[in-house]
Amino acid sequence: MAEGVKPRVKVPSSAAAGEAITIKTLISHQMESGQRKDADGNTIPRSIINRFTCDFNGQNVVDVKMEPAISTNPYFEFQATVPEAGEFKFTWYDDDGSVYEETKEIAIG
Repeated sequence: MAEGVKPRVKVPSSAAAGEAITIKTLISHQMESGQRKDADGNTIPRSIINRFTCDFNGQNVVDVKMEPAISTNPYFEFQATVPEAGEFKFTWYDDDGSVYEETKEIAIG
């Protein structure tokens, strides 16, 4: 597991049924493309967040595959329609097999 990885998510606490909301996510992660070499000339292994998913009440909303050109600390902003109260689950997948998760509840009001 990479050190210092911190997912952050901003979701409104409530919305009207059927309303489109803006969701913002950021994960702090030191990315490594796998193309640089260390001081001894050895290739530094690739270490990137290679996939991001967002589910709402078990149904997929967003599924993004990332490649080595992705920036350090990937940021995503997207819209989602909220049909009912529930839970958003955000998941980031790392090259080293680590999985980082965050959940946010949203009420209908």
